[in-house]
Amino acid sequence: MVQFTTDEECARTLDRNDSLSFRDRFFIPASTIYLNGNSLGLQSQDARQCVQKVLDEWKTLGIGGWLEGDPPWFYYAESLGATASRLVGALPQEVVATGTTTGNLHSLVGTFYTPHGRKTKILADELDFPTDVYALQSQIELKGFNPERDLILAPSRDGRFLDEHAIVELMTDEVALVCLSSVLYRSGQLLDIPYLTEEAHNRGITIGFDCSHSVGVVPHSFDEWGVDFAVWCSYKYLNGGPGSTAFLYVNRAHFQRKPALSGWFGNVKERQFDLSLEFEPASSAGGWQISSPSILSAAPLEGALAITLEAGIETIREKSLLMTSYLMYLVDEVLSGDPYNFNIGTPREPSRRGAHVALEHEEALRICEALRTRGVIPDFRPPNIIRVAPMPLYTTYHEIWQVVQYLKEIVDSREYEQFSTERKAVS
Repeated sequence: MVQFTTDEECARTLDRNDSLSFRDRFFIPASTIYLNGNSLGLQSQDARQCVQKVLDEWKTLGIGGWLEGDPPWFYYAESLGATASRLVGALPQEVVATGTTTGNLHSLVGTFYTPHGRKTKILADELDFPTDVYALQSQIELKGFNPERDLILAPSRDGRFLDEHAIVELMTDEVALVCLSSVLYRSGQLLDIPYLTEEAHNRGITIGFDCSHSVGVVPHSFDEWGVDFAVWCSYKYLNGGPGSTAFLYVNRAHFQRKPALSGWFGNVKERQFDLSLEFEPASSAGGWQISSPSILSAAPLEGALAITLEAGIETIREKSLLMTSYLMYLVDEVLSGDPYNFNIGTPREPSRRGAHVALEHEEALRICEALRTRGVIPDFRPPNIIRVAPMPLYTTYHEIWQVVQYLKEIVDSREYEQFSTERKAVS
């Protein structure tokens, strides 16, 4: 057990003893402490090289890149999916890189939400990221039902956390589908996916997860847990770049199902260019592809996934927990009392938290802006949260220590008062 202290030398010692540092493989914006990888991870040399490789293939091969690229573009989505499957405990054919997170959610919910009889409801939660709720509302309407009646949002007692046992109590015989996030985007609470999956299946209910805030920093075992489906983005902890291609997972037990949204890239690969008017979905997660893959948006993932696998997901998780524990310790010791009054809105138990820490303060918006003027890049989430995400691959412990000193100085000097209380378009 590491014994923390509040002095700077503790941070220096933690950095000296750190065996997991890929910082020199990333491009760190000049004069910044970047703590926003839970929104957009930084560019790595590995990702950049893979983009350049694909650009060169396009330059020299033209359309030939679809079969002559390395790997061939025609199989790129499946190849990247097979690589990513190692991070989520799945078979290679159960994961594919395709589309966007919300688009993939629409496709999978459209497939697995099959209301019949009393089973007409989808169970989600009130702390979910809004795009997921919008998609669920839309899918309920598309099936001819009423979101106000047929979308159940599990409530939170404190606006921070969810109680898994309370969620299970809502899994009634009227629920056709459960769709939850693995990690809550505000508080960073990590839900108990194995427990929720087992309880859903005990009641004959299909269950899926949006794992955008966990894949790449938290190990998953989808097959072992029996998860039915999952989606996740690649631009947060996977460092795939802004708007990079997303992923979806479908448990092999469901390969016989016809995707709700059909498209030619979901066809059996060997017969895709037969150009038949009869859709024949691939017997894999690849069957849920719709359109031709965006090769330039997928290219960074080849390098980004390689660096994550090189580091090792278990090792990444171990360091992530140590970094968030250190941050919470410093906040408790330095910033919890008057006049600072910062609260930690993230679970203290390591097994119940993801990879960011939610710092709560009534002046969170303006304090966040003050941090930015000092070169610190976190983000703000309403109503009162500064999200701080130490990234195991490139954040240092000294940077964590420095940010806590900045927060102390900002409150001591009331520096935040010079900033507007109006939120910018992107916060």
